[in-house]
Amino acid sequence: MSWPSAPAIYEIGTWPWLAGVSRRLGRRTTLGDVPGEIWDEVAASGLDAVWLMGVWERSPAGLEIAQGNESLQRAFRSALPDLTPEDVVGSPYCVRRYQVDDRLGGPGGLAKARVELNNRGLRLLLDYVPNHVAPDHPAVTGHPDWFIEGTAQDRDENPAGWFTAEGRVIAHGRDPYFPPWPDVAQLNAYSPGLREAAVAALTEIGEQCDGIRVDMAMLMTNEVFGRTWGRWAGPAPAEEFWPWVFERLRAARPGLVLIAEAYWDMEWTLQQQGFDFCYDKRLYDRLAHEDAGAVRGHLGAGRDYQDRLLRFLENHDEPRAASILPDDRGRAAATAIATLPGAALWHDGQFEGRRTHLPVFLGRYPDERPDLNLRDHYHRLLEVTASLRRGDWRLLDCHGWPDNPSHQDVLAWAWYDGDIPKHVVAINFSGRAAQGMIALPWPALAHRAWRLTDLLDGRIFERDGDDLSRNGLYVDLPPWGAHILAVE
Repeated sequence: MSWPSAPAIYEIGTWPWLAGVSRRLGRRTTLGDVPGEIWDEVAASGLDAVWLMGVWERSPAGLEIAQGNESLQRAFRSALPDLTPEDVVGSPYCVRRYQVDDRLGGPGGLAKARVELNNRGLRLLLDYVPNHVAPDHPAVTGHPDWFIEGTAQDRDENPAGWFTAEGRVIAHGRDPYFPPWPDVAQLNAYSPGLREAAVAALTEIGEQCDGIRVDMAMLMTNEVFGRTWGRWAGPAPAEEFWPWVFERLRAARPGLVLIAEAYWDMEWTLQQQGFDFCYDKRLYDRLAHEDAGAVRGHLGAGRDYQDRLLRFLENHDEPRAASILPDDRGRAAATAIATLPGAALWHDGQFEGRRTHLPVFLGRYPDERPDLNLRDHYHRLLEVTASLRRGDWRLLDCHGWPDNPSHQDVLAWAWYDGDIPKHVVAINFSGRAAQGMIALPWPALAHRAWRLTDLLDGRIFERDGDDLSRNGLYVDLPPWGAHILAVE
């Protein structure tokens, strides 16, 4: 099933989502027996793919560690005040085997879910975690050469960073900026055996889906891995991990889309190493915490780079958008995500305004009253932008007047084919009213009359082409207001 150039992807936390479906239906439900009407609801207009996060077999050893970690337990109780032991199902990133958990429906259940999604025009994304595995993963004892090994002295000097498995001292997984994760074993990106195993694992995963989201992909680059593990890693190979792996993977699964979770300004590097899309964490930070000028500066990058970014306002790692981007600011930010180049990622519960960030260890969402107005707004937004992000894209200038600098708060861009714009987007990314003139650098607008229809609310604006070409498009937007204008 081929992918569009700018897909809209919907992330579902598989375990809590199925728990909610089970409560709704009054019976235990797995991926293999979700009713068609619920898949119809998932297949909202404007979506291109569903990411079923967390389908793989979770680790009993990792679960035991989580149950004994008081810090995690406090986070669990904060998210679920009525927490029960059954709600703690283990981390989906503490993988024991890349086999669909039987409690979620097993491989057969996933295969049925994929058919249901594909029949509705939706592609399926699954996870891969390259940096670490569960401490009870069969490879820990079967293939110790795949892991970072240390000595008894390393373990004694840093007991939080190492553990012993069948007489070998193995590192707990980590990145260079945080303490070790106590529930996982660190793989060695430099190991030839691990690279072969990664190709095999990704190929097998790729048989079951249409794309793969790769967790913390930048940790496997030679530069980051060497900085993190130093002498324990050994000498760096001449070839980077991802190009070596992807050359072999794409020979077997040529149509697979590969998405990198990426931080630390590593997006361009990972794009060059073969990923189709990389997380755009910088845009998220700017939409959540900065102003229009910061967002505009970020969007000045080349189209070749922006086309391969994945934009989001929330995912399972970030706070709920409704909690940090409330009300109209959140709607303005969502309009940006829905109309920019690249992939767009939406998260289960985002449309309904959920505010509780659920730790990935938990298998049940708390009860929250849905925001029906917000849900309707999101569905309208996805519907009207489903066919918008096609053709050429251009960031537009906006100018104003000496006594009115509010135009600086207006973000504007256009999608166009040939010599005229097809859609113009204008967003007031501020809490005050804003006016400005958006430059439309298309001479072919002149000598004709134009109708601009706002796809969000249906308003129609009649404009003279000579005025548009010479002076630009005048906009007067309320705080956090936006236009998505179809130009005819």
